[in-house]
Amino acid sequence: MKITCPRESLQMACQLVSVAVPAATTIPALKNFKATAQDDALFLVAYDPTQGIGIRYELRGITVARAGACILPKDQLIDILRESAEAEISIDAGKEAVVAKVGGGRFEMLKLDVEEFPDIPAFDAGGHYHEVTAGTLRTLIKRTAFAADKKDTTAKFALSGVLWETDTNKVRLVATDTKRLALGEGPATRAGTPGDVKAVHLIPLKTVNLLERNLTDDKELVRVSLRTNDALFQTERAMIYTSLVQGKFPPYRDIVSKTRNDATQTISLPVAAFLARVRQAAIMTDDESKRVDLTFSPGQLTLEARGANTGSSRVALELPEYTGPEWKIAFDPQFLIEFLRALENEPTVILEASSGNRAALFRCGDDYLYLVMPLVG
Repeated sequence: MKITCPRESLQMACQLVSVAVPAATTIPALKNFKATAQDDALFLVAYDPTQGIGIRYELRGITVARAGACILPKDQLIDILRESAEAEISIDAGKEAVVAKVGGGRFEMLKLDVEEFPDIPAFDAGGHYHEVTAGTLRTLIKRTAFAADKKDTTAKFALSGVLWETDTNKVRLVATDTKRLALGEGPATRAGTPGDVKAVHLIPLKTVNLLERNLTDDKELVRVSLRTNDALFQTERAMIYTSLVQGKFPPYRDIVSKTRNDATQTISLPVAAFLARVRQAAIMTDDESKRVDLTFSPGQLTLEARGANTGSSRVALELPEYTGPEWKIAFDPQFLIEFLRALENEPTVILEASSGNRAALFRCGDDYLYLVMPLVG
């Protein structure tokens, strides 16, 4: 294999693909990238068998002097690309070594056996799948993935994944860590051969984050194939493969329905101003008191926080439309901040709650809601 390509494009591709390189493996080739050059394209592949995640990324506009495949050493190649300012880089994989030339530099890297690198499945356009625009998918991921359990120490449920549901003309993503739950819906189109109208899968959080990084053009159509034991995501440049999270997901529909039915207060909150006040109040929290108390009274919301080693804070937000009774509720401020940050360009959010002792629900339109448990005591 012998190619010449833009240095910055290859550097970006390596950064994207490196997410799927395993942290530890007994197969030397898997610590690196598999590269295949043909026509005017270079395909970079990374695969982590321990987590069951892989990506094949297509880099176009490449000058291919000799087609072929090789293993590109990840760490050395990324360092070469980062430390150079030249516009182009050439790579020649010979029988004894992989040689990279950029500017006046020549770097000779060890050659590994390309046959040691397993391939990942190709997207089957003949099977049944659904299509979602990248803009819709990016919004859904941003509004839900942050609520997934980062540790998943709960034995009863599988919470480290994002629940992915498809229906006739929509896709739904749900994530929870038992203290909060985020749910988003968006339009989707069925494609390919006829299959099950409804499908429910648990996608690993790492896969969801990798997919989000590969969504560049909002209008691009992303093809999603949810299969029995794995899933495939095809963007314009990348094909992402993943095994599924095994386990049971909490009955989120029942949880959401009960919270909404119990709600006695419905309050409209300005997103930007509410986020600013939560951040201001949270300044005086500490590791032992991650808590902001919210007091709603006619025309105003007051936010207070206190830390044993920091001090106290008190900020106010005018709510001229609120005419209800005074009531209080407290939250972990980080749970509110992460949620509000995800509401790009949304002017208001609706809070539905019954008391300071039960779950509260924040709703944005008909296709997004966020349920969060209050802090009691």
